[in-house]
Amino acid sequence: MSQDSQHGKWNVSSSDDDDDVLPPSGTATFKPASNLSSHRPSPSILETVPATVGVKPAAAAAPASSLLIGSEARQLATMNQLNPVKYETNPSLAGKRKKDVPDGSGWALSDSDDDVDGSANGKSLTNVPKRAPPNPTAKKVKVEKGRPPSPHGRLYYMDEPEDFFESSVPCLNDAYRFYLTKVTGLDRKNNSGALHIRDILSPLFGTLKESVQFNYCFDIEWMVKQYPSEFRDLPVLIVHGDKREAKARLLQQAQPFPHVRLCQAKLDIAFGTHHTKMMLLWYEEGFRVVILTSNLIRADWYQKTQGMWMSPLFPRLPEGSSATAGESPTFFKRDLLKYLASYRAPELEEWIQRIKDHDLSETRVYLVGSSPGRYVGPEMEHWGHLRLRKLLYDHTDLMPNEERWPVIGQFSSIGSMGLDKTKWLAGEFQRTMTTLGKSALRSDPPLYLVYPSVEDVRTSLEGYPAGGSLPYSIQTAQKQLWLHSYFHRWTANSTGRSHAMPHIKTYMRASPDFTQLAWFLVTSANLSKAAWGALEKNNTQLMVRSYELGVLFIPSAFNMKTFPVNKDPFPASSSSSGFLVPFDLPPTSYSPEDQPWIWNIPYSQAPDTHGNVWVPS
Repeated sequence: MSQDSQHGKWNVSSSDDDDDVLPPSGTATFKPASNLSSHRPSPSILETVPATVGVKPAAAAAPASSLLIGSEARQLATMNQLNPVKYETNPSLAGKRKKDVPDGSGWALSDSDDDVDGSANGKSLTNVPKRAPPNPTAKKVKVEKGRPPSPHGRLYYMDEPEDFFESSVPCLNDAYRFYLTKVTGLDRKNNSGALHIRDILSPLFGTLKESVQFNYCFDIEWMVKQYPSEFRDLPVLIVHGDKREAKARLLQQAQPFPHVRLCQAKLDIAFGTHHTKMMLLWYEEGFRVVILTSNLIRADWYQKTQGMWMSPLFPRLPEGSSATAGESPTFFKRDLLKYLASYRAPELEEWIQRIKDHDLSETRVYLVGSSPGRYVGPEMEHWGHLRLRKLLYDHTDLMPNEERWPVIGQFSSIGSMGLDKTKWLAGEFQRTMTTLGKSALRSDPPLYLVYPSVEDVRTSLEGYPAGGSLPYSIQTAQKQLWLHSYFHRWTANSTGRSHAMPHIKTYMRASPDFTQLAWFLVTSANLSKAAWGALEKNNTQLMVRSYELGVLFIPSAFNMKTFPVNKDPFPASSSSSGFLVPFDLPPTSYSPEDQPWIWNIPYSQAPDTHGNVWVPS
């Protein structure tokens, strides 16, 4: 869907759970763009880069359809891994892709010197020098074929060593049951107490009978391989939100696996996504729920920071138990059943019954979900940020000097917040995030938003392709420059993950000295109205576009006043009472030179950790 601005027209990207308008087909086409050179944009770059910057249609770019999975930004990252652009110290070569690409990938930039237009609708572009006309007699410098030097060799992914995966029940901190995923390439100690998908699905946690995988993005062949051989042919139900061409591709992926069935989530409100990430695991011994932040593709379990809550093993209730049996003090069973019922899917009925048949009473977290719809009356408090507000109101206590307890939000994608902070962020959303007990006071504590900078991405383990999972677009960023004053760097020295870019989403309320937490939420929900919902009709109706799911940790459910922050969480200790925060506290503010990562503009002034640059056109 086209939009107009002072910067021209663009078609908006189908980026991962961005709440910008998406085209009906689930893919997007972009106009060809100038090849801008900007590793670290000047402060005015967001106002001057043409809004037409983007990538070529994914269909033309694909060397093999099975490789291009997910959003436009993720597909771009895949293409950069398969056909990277080598950094050159010669400015005339920086950001140039070789003209002829083997295997018919369709990914090629012209080698001509007329790629850069020095203006955008009359505006001068910063840091874009005028180029002299090409000399027809000048000998062109040959760009070497093949992949540039990379710590991973010619293939992007390194194979994990066998001892990367657990062969016995790992030492886990079971106090909160919140875990990070393993990161390939880290010191062993920083993966001690973290989990890989192969660990979760292994016999160490139960003898599997059937499973359900709720997610946004699937590589079904890869997913099947993560199940151990003895469980690999057991029934799996995939709950997805794909439509039309994307649904057809998913069906094609599933075709070789007769034990895999699909269930399409209803998305009745335009531009919503099925963004929930959850596993339901039915064992011989009982039942387990895993609520997580990772897509079911290898990239999400490789070198990113991700998180999960893994439930205890829920035993089966005795025959003849009452309908209310097996409930937890947090009403997790009731709320999970309500969430699953919101799908209105016959395929989930047997799973709803299985949950009813099990004892979930050990659960100590609260479920916070979003389900598409327009809600009025009491139903408003069951979904989105109003659900979080209600839980914080009912189950937290007012803190002394609570106006000095900062709210921290950390996410991997950003939707449109409006022309100024009052439109949503500092209005209804901040009121939710600052709710603490039943006080009528409305404090205005500091708000820290943690989102990676360009430098964070450039120096990451994955290099620039990590930015494919951080789909903040130039079109959205240009409309909300005010938001960037809230931004803080991704630094995670305490967990060894400073260079593992986050796809995890967390929100919390910290003490002024950052040693205690009043509450903590891990969720699939990014910073967007589509995910959290937005009030309508004079605040009498909540409109939610997307499916999301997370769990809320509140100290009172653990017989505590606050959660002490674990400053040294790895290697994990089963006796620690400290709460694992994925990144360093306090967060580090952006410097004047820092810019937020924006996926659809180029960065070619400095190489990433693989010796490559980022040219999304």
